[in-house]
Amino acid sequence: MSTDAEFADARHIPPIPPQPPRRPDPAVTPGPEGDPQTAVLRRIPAEPPVPAPGAPAAAHPVPPRPTVPPPAAGAQPPPRPDRAPGPPAPAAPAAPTPPPPAGRPAAFRDTAAFHLANSQKLWSDPRERGAGSGAGAPPAPRNPAPAGPPPAPGSGPTGPAAARPPQVPWPATAAPHRGVVPGAGAPAMLRHPSGRRPGPRLLGAVACLVLGIGLIGGAAAGSWLSDEADAAPATAAATFAKGRDVWHNTPADRLFPRTVNGLGVGPGGADRTWTRIAVAPDSGCGGAYDPKLAAALTRAGCTRLLRATYADATRTSVITVGAQITKTDQPGMRALNTRFSTKSLGTRTDLLPLPYAAKGTPAEDFGRAQRASWTVRILTDIPVVVYAVSGFADGRAVAEPQPAEEAVRPGATTAPAESGLGHDAKGLADRVGTDFRKAAGSPTQTTEASS
Repeated sequence: MSTDAEFADARHIPPIPPQPPRRPDPAVTPGPEGDPQTAVLRRIPAEPPVPAPGAPAAAHPVPPRPTVPPPAAGAQPPPRPDRAPGPPAPAAPAAPTPPPPAGRPAAFRDTAAFHLANSQKLWSDPRERGAGSGAGAPPAPRNPAPAGPPPAPGSGPTGPAAARPPQVPWPATAAPHRGVVPGAGAPAMLRHPSGRRPGPRLLGAVACLVLGIGLIGGAAAGSWLSDEADAAPATAAATFAKGRDVWHNTPADRLFPRTVNGLGVGPGGADRTWTRIAVAPDSGCGGAYDPKLAAALTRAGCTRLLRATYADATRTSVITVGAQITKTDQPGMRALNTRFSTKSLGTRTDLLPLPYAAKGTPAEDFGRAQRASWTVRILTDIPVVVYAVSGFADGRAVAEPQPAEEAVRPGATTAPAESGLGHDAKGLADRVGTDFRKAAGSPTQTTEASS
């Protein structure tokens, strides 16, 4: 019984059988026309047989490899010593020369590495984009080559011009307007698209815009200047002159309001409310005063007389308030006020203004005998004489009328004082005088002596 250890010795390994001898080549070797490989390739001799162990050396050693380069295509092979010379081979037609390889292999242009490496050039080179990106398309030169000899083989496409794809021209950038050099960061809207001068329509629009801005600025400046002029304090002469025209420049509702609220002006500090019931048309001063009062006011002159009649909230008292626009100047108004104050012309019962008794109103029966209290104010900052006269709405007669300045004194027990008729005359005269001063733009409240 044998084991694997018995075959471990090299003496028990069977010998390798020898390779069969090489068959001799046929006597007649086909010519180049029969074997086209002979004209193109050189036959490589077979490897020599490996001698068996213990066998004698081969009779013929392996010849060395030839050092002469193979013959060119179409040339007759050199004669071999072990073959008989054959008939001469006919000259083969010259094979067409293959086109030289392109500048960039087609396989390389289809790879991601090629596109990543040449993406910037492909985007910035218009000729490269125009030539296309197909396989085998060579890159177009950035600058056209000058006229001269043809380029070296392999530097450009050799096909006909009709076979190449047409090059799409890249849109040209419009030239900037003459005299305007846009900066590197200037927006595209600053560059004129056509490179021409703006037309008359655009110039007209720009001119209208500039004119409109100028008009708006001028109006704003004028308003600002007028506001400053209005804010500046007016002079006494300007205020006096303006007061002469308030009777026809100011609405009647501003000079004689429809409703007048007197806070704390009634007897004992009570609130009073008066409602306008009639407004007399503006007229002259004839028939508005007792004869002696009219004579006292004659020196000042009379431009216009405005009157209105009010009733209190209870409709028990009626009050006529009037304003005479004088013709005198400011010194004449001061002199008139001094005369009334020093001679007590405003407290005399024979110098009373007359009421305005409008028909169909609670003041219809308001006449001379119904006058209970009155006041006359000579304004010195504007040419206006303000007066007020009050009485009972039921038409009762008053035997002894009392001036308003006396009827409003604390402790007065007369009928005008206890009924509040003195407060009505004084309160309405003060309000109308204030309204006339506001209409004239008087800066201060002037206090005149009570008349």
